[in-house]
Amino acid sequence: MVAQGIAEALQAYTGLTPGAAATILALMLATYLLVSSLFVAPAAPSPASPPKQPEQQREEERKEKEQEEEEEEAPMPFVFPDPVEVGEVTLEQLRAYDGKDPAKQILIAIRGQVYDVSRGRLFYGPQGPYSLFAGRDATRALALMSFDPNDLTGDLDGLSPDELEVLQDWEEKFKERYPRVGHLARQDAAGSDA
Repeated sequence: MVAQGIAEALQAYTGLTPGAAATILALMLATYLLVSSLFVAPAAPSPASPPKQPEQQREEERKEKEQEEEEEEAPMPFVFPDPVEVGEVTLEQLRAYDGKDPAKQILIAIRGQVYDVSRGRLFYGPQGPYSLFAGRDATRALALMSFDPNDLTGDLDGLSPDELEVLQDWEEKFKERYPRVGHLARQDAAGSDA
């Protein structure tokens, strides 16, 4: 009798039969469950710990965030050794400083001057985008902004004034960022003296 009264009231207010109303209610519940499953629910507190107050929760989140920031700011575990003066080196000797041996510096020559680029290991080391230049005379390649191994030379012949200006810019950047630790032997630097 009560169920029949509810069914009649439902039909009077909504205009739906009890079956249609039940179907719509079921669809609404299914939609709610589907949509709510798309969002990650916060982890339920363990039964052993009391529920956290909002202030406690915010404080813990702040501490976690600070810890993550400290971890991000932590210095790299690799400490770069102080640059070692190599003096006069030949192109053949320079090739040993290509970054493949972690105990050795990474050196690059520009216009006969040798720079220790070990601090730029991510760029000039074996997996770096500029590893091609490591242990080599990169004068011409930098002037031409070239990654062609044939341009890894100190030869300035045929370079345009614009290309020489690009080289000058690179040389200034190297002087600002990396210590000069030596120079190429006279016979190897002959093309770099221009």
